[in-house]
Amino acid sequence: MTANEWLPLAVLGSSLAPGLIIFALPEKRIRQRTALNLFGALAKLALVATLLAGVAAGEEYAFRYAVLPGIDLAFKADALALLFVTLSAALWLLTTLYAIGYLEAAPHRSRFFGFFSLCVTATMGIAMAANLFTFFVFYELLTLATFPLVVHRGTPQAMRGGTIYLAYTLIGGTLLLTGIVWLFQLLGHGEFAHGGVLASLDGAPQWQLQAIFLLLIAGVGVKAAIVPLHGWLPQAMVAPAPVSALLHAVAVVKAGAFGVVRIVYEVYGVEFAAALDLLTPLAIVAAVTILWGSLRALFQDDLKKRLAFSTVSQVSYIILGVALLGPLGTIGGLAHLVHQGIMKITLFFCAGNYAETLGIHKISEMDGAGRRMPWTTLAFSIAALGMMGVPLTAGAISKAWLTDGAAAAGMDWAIWVLWTSSLLNAAYFLPILWRAWRKPLPAAWPDEQIPARGRRETAWLLLLPPLVSATAVLGAGIFADASWSPLAWAQLIAEREYPRMPR
Repeated sequence: MTANEWLPLAVLGSSLAPGLIIFALPEKRIRQRTALNLFGALAKLALVATLLAGVAAGEEYAFRYAVLPGIDLAFKADALALLFVTLSAALWLLTTLYAIGYLEAAPHRSRFFGFFSLCVTATMGIAMAANLFTFFVFYELLTLATFPLVVHRGTPQAMRGGTIYLAYTLIGGTLLLTGIVWLFQLLGHGEFAHGGVLASLDGAPQWQLQAIFLLLIAGVGVKAAIVPLHGWLPQAMVAPAPVSALLHAVAVVKAGAFGVVRIVYEVYGVEFAAALDLLTPLAIVAAVTILWGSLRALFQDDLKKRLAFSTVSQVSYIILGVALLGPLGTIGGLAHLVHQGIMKITLFFCAGNYAETLGIHKISEMDGAGRRMPWTTLAFSIAALGMMGVPLTAGAISKAWLTDGAAAAGMDWAIWVLWTSSLLNAAYFLPILWRAWRKPLPAAWPDEQIPARGRRETAWLLLLPPLVSATAVLGAGIFADASWSPLAWAQLIAEREYPRMPR
C-alpha cells in the first residue's frame, strides 16, 4: 500500500484508535484519557496538514476495498473533502480542550470521550467518502455515535431530546438509503465524480431522477436541519455544551450540508441538476429555512435555543450557495461551511462558559455578564458580529460572495433573502450584546460572582478555545485574500473540481 493510499486511512484511525482505547479506561485514569485525546487530535492535524500540502500540489489520495461485487468502501482526499476534514480536525482539537475542562468533575467521561472520538471518525469518513455507499455507512455511524452524546446526562429532558434526534435522523437515513438503492438500480454504481455522473445516463425517465434527488436531499436535509426537517435540532440542546458545539459546528449539521454539496455537484452535476429544474426549488427551500430559522431565533429566551435556530438559518446559506448555479455562489457557500463553523463553535463555547461559571442559561439573565466575564463576552461578540456580516469578519466574506453569486445567477430575490437575514441576525444578537455589556450587574448575584481583582472569567481550559476560534473569525475575514484562507481553498475547489460549471 502506497502512502497515497494509507494516508486517508490514517486520518480515520487517528481518532478511531484513541477512542476505542478510551472506552476501556477506568474513570480515574484522567491523565491517560487526556493524553490519548490530545495525541489523537494533534496527530490528525499533522496528517491533514500533509494531505493539504499534497492536494494543493496536485497529488491524489485514495483508498478502495471491495466489500461485495460492485460495492466498494472507498475514500478520496480531494480538495472538497479536505475543506471539511480540515475544519473538523481543527475544531476537534479546540472542542477536546474545552470538553476536558467542561467535564472535569462529571461522571462517565470515558464513555463520553469514546463516543466523541467515534463521532469525529464518522465525520472524517463522510468527508472523504468516494461513493454513496461509503457516505451512507459513515453517515449512519455518525447518528449512532452522537446519540449517546446527546443523552449523556441521562435526565428525562436529555432522553426526550435524544429520542427526537434519533427518530428524525433514522427517518432521514431511511430516505437516503431508498434514494441510493434506486440510483444503484438505474446507474449500476454510486460513485462521486467531478461534474456528476448522471448526465451520461440514457433512457431514465426525468421523473425518476427528480424523485431520487428529492429522496437524497431529504435524507441529508434532516441533519442539515432544512425546514421542515429541523425539529430535532432545538430539542438536542439539552446536551452538554461541548456536544452542542460539535453538533452545530463540526459534525451533524455540517455533514448534512456537505451531503447536499456532494449530491448536487458529484452525483447529478450542477448543469444536469439545473436542466432537471432541481436547483431553483432547492434554492427556495434554503431561502425559507434561512428566514424561518432567523424568525424563530428572535423569540427564544433560552440562549442555546436561540443559537440553535440561528444554526437552522445559517447552515442553509451553504445550500443556497450550491443552488445559485455559478462559481461565485459555490465559493460563497463552501467558504461559509468553514466560516459558520468557527463562528458557531465560538458562540456555543461562550454559552457553555456562561452556564458553568454564572449559571446563566437565558438571555434575560445576561445583564452585566460582560463585566463579570469580559474575555468570554468579547469572543461571543466577535462571533455574533460575524453572524451579522459585519466587515472584517468571516461572515462578511461569505455573505458578500453569496450576494455576488445571486446577482450573477440573476436571482435577485436571493439577495433580498440574504439582506433580510442579516437584519434578523442583528435583531436577535444585538439585544444579547446590549444586555451583556451595557446593563448593570444584577443586585441579586451572590458576592462570589461580583467582579474583583484577580477573580474574573472562568477556567482557562474553557476560555482558551473560544478566544482561539474568535481570533479565527477575524483572521478569516481580514486575511480572506491570503493563499491559505478558507476562501482561497473554496476558490481552488471551484476552479479545479468543477470546471464544467457555467462561469
